[in-house]
Amino acid sequence: MSTYTISKIARLFGLSRSTLLYYDRVGLLSPSYRTPAGYRVYTEADLERLERICILRQTSLSIENIRTILESEDKACTEVFERRLKETGEEILALKVRQELLSAMLKGVAVEEIQPEVNKQMWIEMLRAAGMDERGMNLWHSEFEHRAPEAHHQFLLSLGISEKEALMIRQWSRKMKTEPGRD
Repeated sequence: MSTYTISKIARLFGLSRSTLLYYDRVGLLSPSYRTPAGYRVYTEADLERLERICILRQTSLSIENIRTILESEDKACTEVFERRLKETGEEILALKVRQELLSAMLKGVAVEEIQPEVNKQMWIEMLRAAGMDERGMNLWHSEFEHRAPEAHHQFLLSLGISEKEALMIRQWSRKMKTEPGRD
């Protein structure tokens, strides 16, 4: 039976030793045994588990979701994968919007024109052109408010939205984030 030290599997997988120590500490990957001197010893089965962990980490799953997948039934795995797939779709949509906005800004710079003011209507048109529907825009506002409330407020004002309307949008965005049944 082949055995491996923590340094050896760290090199094999391109991970830091501290990552493996963290996985041990949180119970995601513990060594099969320790030597009398206290050194961690890993087996082929441990390497197979680590390989699966690394593949799951490439999908940006959280440690808790990885633990759920490794230790649960197929139904729980399906739920975790479906949720992550949905989140990934939303991230792709947000990246498309960012790409369209940057493309529009770059075109303005390339023709050496003064960049036109981006107003509320132009912003909505850009989001729609990027494929975002009403639900996506609502989700975008909700996430922006949740992650950076002050920046969200300043952004709304920069679109020429009145202070009163900006405050209403922010209030609605916070409410949407906390409503039961929201994904």
